[in-house]
Amino acid sequence: VDTSSFGPSALATPANAVTIARLVLAPLLCLLIVEVGPSYGVLALWIVLASTDGLDGWLARRMGTTRSGAFLDPLADKALVLGAMWAIVAYGGFWWLPVGLITARELAISAFRSYWGRQGLAVPARFWAKVKTVVQAVAVGMALAPPIAEHQSWLASTALWLATGLTLVTGAQYLMEGSRATATAGIRVEPS
Repeated sequence: VDTSSFGPSALATPANAVTIARLVLAPLLCLLIVEVGPSYGVLALWIVLASTDGLDGWLARRMGTTRSGAFLDPLADKALVLGAMWAIVAYGGFWWLPVGLITARELAISAFRSYWGRQGLAVPARFWAKVKTVVQAVAVGMALAPPIAEHQSWLASTALWLATGLTLVTGAQYLMEGSRATATAGIRVEPS
């Protein structure tokens, strides 16, 4: 398989098409969550959109990663997960505090990642960061599943708090690795 079908500056790639579709459909998902609440239709849409994160990554690895994809993929991930979580808060399915902590971490890490990227450094996602993403997706899925939302809502809350813990721990790890990388590269990180 040719892994370099598209160069790093390509925009119109299959992986980017999947990512852009996820980004475009995120507001629709959030609207449905707020308007409909837990339902099998909303849950099915969530599962499709959440699972396509792996699809766009697979396509990118097969056909060539791009700078636009490296920017758009995390943006689509954040729009989907954070949007869905805040929509669940809006209808009363999640408490705002854990969602606020997750949001603060995701925004802070995005800012640091952007800064380090401009310095020429990349701190790749580690195993536990990937686990964190899966647990976040599972927590949202549980909150959207009618039987759990109606009768066992503590399961979704427990998954959300587990996701929150993993989110904060992996955020701290990311900051430490980025700080070590900047020290090794001789780049001074100025407080902002």
